[in-house]
Amino acid sequence: MIQYSYKARDKQGNLYESIISAENEDAALSYLTEKGLWIVHIKKAKNKDKSILNLELDKLIIKLTGVGLNDIVVFCRQFAALVNSGIPILRSLNILSSQTENQGFAEILKKIKDDVEQGISLSEAFGKHPKIFDRLFISMIKAGESGGVLDEVLNRISGFMEYKAKLSGKIKSAMAYPVIVSIFAVIIFFIMLTFVLPRFSSIFTRLGSELPAYTQFLINISEFIRSSSFVVFLIAIAAIIFGLLRIYSTSAGKYFFDGIFLKIPILGGLLQKISISRFTRTFGTLIKSGVPILTALEIVEDSAGNAVIAKSVRHVKNEIKQGGMIYKPLEDSPVFPPMVVSMIAVGEETGELDVMLTKIADFYDTEVEVGVEALTSMLEPFMMVFLGGMVGAVIVGMYLPMFKIFEALN
Repeated sequence: MIQYSYKARDKQGNLYESIISAENEDAALSYLTEKGLWIVHIKKAKNKDKSILNLELDKLIIKLTGVGLNDIVVFCRQFAALVNSGIPILRSLNILSSQTENQGFAEILKKIKDDVEQGISLSEAFGKHPKIFDRLFISMIKAGESGGVLDEVLNRISGFMEYKAKLSGKIKSAMAYPVIVSIFAVIIFFIMLTFVLPRFSSIFTRLGSELPAYTQFLINISEFIRSSSFVVFLIAIAAIIFGLLRIYSTSAGKYFFDGIFLKIPILGGLLQKISISRFTRTFGTLIKSGVPILTALEIVEDSAGNAVIAKSVRHVKNEIKQGGMIYKPLEDSPVFPPMVVSMIAVGEETGELDVMLTKIADFYDTEVEVGVEALTSMLEPFMMVFLGGMVGAVIVGMYLPMFKIFEALN
């Protein structure tokens, strides 16, 4: 294949400059003409091979900048607006790649535009970047292309991605406070044990007074932290965590631990609501976009985020293959409440399953918001007591010997 650089205009008069691969110049001209382009200029492209350094720098830029969920949300919203306005897909991708602030994402969008320009379908072009665009995104794009409703599907993707970003933001904001307070509590406790308490210990030793049992216990902890045995202890903890993560990476381990997480008081109920909301929202969006039901169930299973939910979806998929109903396997699942199962059953009977799934998702979104606020309000005083307790435990240990010395003097 030979590469040819060309300039061409479409029926609206928009100018395009790109590179095409073809066996010869006539084949390139024929292909571009079939695409409805009027050739302004075409010639054999010069070899502009990048050096190894430049290639590595390009990869490094993409790795460093990364592509976050917010980048994809903004892209989906803008892409939907451009396509709805009647702007051709190639031009829309060109506009978005040129105005995207994230350099790595801009490079990916340019590659997608070049692939589409070469005749690859939009869904296939997105599919070349699975780390950025997941299977759900690609399946919805494919359904929109085949049904001729790409603009509607893009709007749905945009709404779904915004919902996903909103839910993720709520969970992160709820967890940020306890995590930060816990880190500070551990740091303060560590500093007081390793730097402050040993100084008091030397003073008490010179006074010749016997230390209280609690103070001696804290000093023993301090000496252990400053010894080489503490390094061995940390390695052992790291090994245990690594082992648990390895177990969790297996299907049986993930199912076991996810089942335990769902049974944790307060937190388990919130995780269940989040899982149901994600399941119904994803499933409803896929069905509404025209994705075949079995394909939709496979995608929902992959993106469930909980092995117990995924197993229930797998049972639903097997039931559908045998000509059964969706709600039947969900009745036996410990995760889905009777209300959810009943609404799904009504949706199947009336032919409005996507509408019912959306209503369930809206209801559980509200439940998740209330649950997150309640959890946050409970965690705030608990974390303050936790922080004060850790600091106070060391302070009490330092002052107990003083009281004992005062008693001896009296």
